[in-house]
Amino acid sequence: MQRLVILAAVLVTPPLAVAEEPARSVVFEAGREGYFSFRIPAAIVTSKGTLLAFCEGRKTTRSDHGDLDLVLKRSRDGGKTWGPLELVYEEGGKAKITIGNPCPVIDQSTGRLWLPFCRNNKQVLMTHSSDDGRTWAKPVEITRAVTRPDWSWVATGPGVGIQLQHGRHKGRLVIPCDQGIVSEGRRVMYSHVFYSDDHGKSWVLGGRLEKHTDECQVIERTDGTLLMNARNYWGRSGGRPERGNMRVTSRSNDGGKTWSRLTFEKGLVEPICQGSLLSYVKPGGAPGRGVLFSNPASRKGRVRLTVRYSGDEGRSWSASRLIHPGPSAYSCLAVLADGSIGCLYEGGTKTAYDQIHFVRFSRKWLTAKTP
Repeated sequence: MQRLVILAAVLVTPPLAVAEEPARSVVFEAGREGYFSFRIPAAIVTSKGTLLAFCEGRKTTRSDHGDLDLVLKRSRDGGKTWGPLELVYEEGGKAKITIGNPCPVIDQSTGRLWLPFCRNNKQVLMTHSSDDGRTWAKPVEITRAVTRPDWSWVATGPGVGIQLQHGRHKGRLVIPCDQGIVSEGRRVMYSHVFYSDDHGKSWVLGGRLEKHTDECQVIERTDGTLLMNARNYWGRSGGRPERGNMRVTSRSNDGGKTWSRLTFEKGLVEPICQGSLLSYVKPGGAPGRGVLFSNPASRKGRVRLTVRYSGDEGRSWSASRLIHPGPSAYSCLAVLADGSIGCLYEGGTKTAYDQIHFVRFSRKWLTAKTP
């Protein structure tokens, strides 16, 4: 009798739930909506739960320089559907003025959305919105406060900034950036940050990493230290091929004022390209140890856009999923209002810059064991 009861229990036990497959959409497509190309995505969820997708709208060329505008689209349903294209900022009509490198950050204490960006990669401008990104304040130039005269290049992000949640710098808004300095006839790149301790009223230049670093993203660990993950040029301009085609990281114990020596992350391969780093924190939830990372996981070219998961704040990577096997490049991760994960990324079939896609998936799907 006991044997029959056990057998019956086995028969009626519900099957293990299978993680739902990712949902995908095309947000921006080259040759549409008045633009030749769209590049450099940045995604953020506002204090009201709206998902905003920023990028550069490139009018007549795919080049990094020319008539470039800063544009966005919004989604009220977590990326299932998207509203029309909205112009955030442009200058000069058809003049070749490069507006780009969006790096939005939310001040959680005020709900204000801050948006730094660059003009011709020489000037840093700052705007903000208090109405869910529908209207924007007139941009204010902050170049003198957050750059130095010997720089030949500056770029904010691209990606997102963060607000610190721990320790003596709690509340600080931190913007990851990169700078270029001409040395011995060539430009040498460095990752760096700038930050605000007064809710965006003023901005201060922080510390930089060692040379041959570039576009970067930052997270805060639960002990208050910062972790920066950066694009790595050591294998190319640094003349050290054994150090190339892998991400580099650095840590800060003082809120971004100074940074540690580089760690070369052999497990995070790259073709020399931007990547996205984000703490997995549900909106309104307590900080945890989960961290997300996305980039083209290839040494040979911009292909195989992959998202990884770390359960120990970026010290190791326990799970990964291939998001886009073909041509793919820049990306930006976001944690949506329901706790699911979104990735806004460049990808296509012919080139990595055919479209900007959005893919939405659960942490369960990301961390599930695959055959």
